[in-house]
Amino acid sequence: MEVYIAEFFGTALLILLGDGVVAGVLLKDSKAEGSNWWTITIGWGLAVTFGVYLAGMVSGAHINPAVTLALAAGGEFSWSLVPGYILAQFLGAMLGATLVWLHYYPHWERTEDKAAKLGIFCTAPAIRHAPSNFFSEFLGTFILLLGLMALGANQFSDGLNPMAVGALVVVIGVCLGGTTGYAINPARDLGPRVAHFLLPIPGKGDSDWSYSWIPVLGPILGGIAAVLFYQAVF
Repeated sequence: MEVYIAEFFGTALLILLGDGVVAGVLLKDSKAEGSNWWTITIGWGLAVTFGVYLAGMVSGAHINPAVTLALAAGGEFSWSLVPGYILAQFLGAMLGATLVWLHYYPHWERTEDKAAKLGIFCTAPAIRHAPSNFFSEFLGTFILLLGLMALGANQFSDGLNPMAVGALVVVIGVCLGGTTGYAINPARDLGPRVAHFLLPIPGKGDSDWSYSWIPVLGPILGGIAAVLFYQAVF
């Protein structure tokens, strides 16, 4: 049970901070309104870092179903734990998104842009082209899992590994994130998307369900491919 609790709170912290930085940039009359892509990518990288710090010593800090499924597919994680991990991750993501909604409560009504409100919770493509969007999520998550496998093969001083993971997420965001917003994590996208659908956000618009399969399936397949590739090559 402890591992599921750790995944729940680790993912909740990830989303609270990650969606929180996007809310600060996009919501009307936030002091961070209008900040740039660097703000978002660094904020997300640090969100991952501290999510890993919170959960790492208990659960291994997957905080991402793509990581959980990829490691299980590669024989490095027990399939018996997979359902509990994924459920905890999705529920934690929904909690984190709900806390972002509460934290920025008065700003939602002042923000007219429906796409901006949705973009705080989940990803959307810069250019809507399903095959390219899918490939972007596949490739971004492939690099994420390839990097995680490589980091795991190296020795770090105590406490430095989460910082390296956060740096990996920053570089993915800066270099590859401009196409789809780099979900690279099904829970990070689908959990907050469900929260967006359920929460009473003024003038929120729809939750773009027609796109929602891409940041779920793309990361799952990309992660599995990366682990199998790493095991075959290295």
